[in-house]
Amino acid sequence: MASSGQDGGGRSDGRSGGRGDGRNAGRAGHAGHAGERRAHGRRRGQGELEAQVLSVLRTSREPETAAWVQNRLGGDLAYTTVVTILTRLHAKQIVHRTRVGRSYVWSPAADEAGLAAQRMRRVLDSEADRDAVLTSFVSSLSPEDERLMRALLRDAADGGGAAGGYGGEGADGREDADGREA
Repeated sequence: MASSGQDGGGRSDGRSGGRGDGRNAGRAGHAGHAGERRAHGRRRGQGELEAQVLSVLRTSREPETAAWVQNRLGGDLAYTTVVTILTRLHAKQIVHRTRVGRSYVWSPAADEAGLAAQRMRRVLDSEADRDAVLTSFVSSLSPEDERLMRALLRDAADGGGAAGGYGGEGADGREDADGREA
């Protein structure tokens, strides 16, 4: 009686497909998806491809196609991989897409600061005890960040919002426009 998966070409680890003996490793068509591994066989870290795609997309002044992004990445990723990454970024509201003919063009939804703010908001929204999260965050701020946060909150309360900057100290260390210490 033959033992299951160990003769007849099956894998001994219970997974189906492949030879299971490592002889196909590195051969064309057997190394996995294009772009999954970098030089020296290291897998890309979680979010690394998304960051690379977003970085390339930010270099353009106008919305671009997935093929354009693929080309700028050096061509080591399959077109379908680039589309998948862009679609995931769109689902996370990190990029916008607009239909042009039968395809899409893609553009960043915000600059780096805006994207960081979106990530912070998602983390905050995912927590049950918002007060505890905000308290922990604020108590861990450096004195400079705390001054900036106070100035931003003061400006928002005054109706200034964050759109035009916070009005605090500039790079030269001066106070804000109305003489308040920032």
